[in-house]
Amino acid sequence: MSEPLALSLGQKFELERMTRAIDATGDPQVLRGLAKQLLQAWQSQKAATQWVMRQQLGAPARFGAELTMDAGLLDALRPDNSKGGMDVL
Repeated sequence: MSEPLALSLGQKFELERMTRAIDATGDPQVLRGLAKQLLQAWQSQKAATQWVMRQQLGAPARFGAELTMDAGLLDALRPDNSKGGMDVL
């Protein structure tokens, strides 16, 4: 059995630092920007984890697997929670 995941001391300090920065921010625009950065980091981490797993297992890459996102998450991120299509610029 493998040991459970645990944050390193440096990761714990970084988490606390970022938590305090978020708590100290009252500007919705800044918070929106932070949320987008966190989503990007989360998806990048998922892609990196999938890549490492494929490398270790020798499995072929699935086209576009890293680009998929839960539809429920997308609905939650829409400002008006509408089910309609997204605007394209």
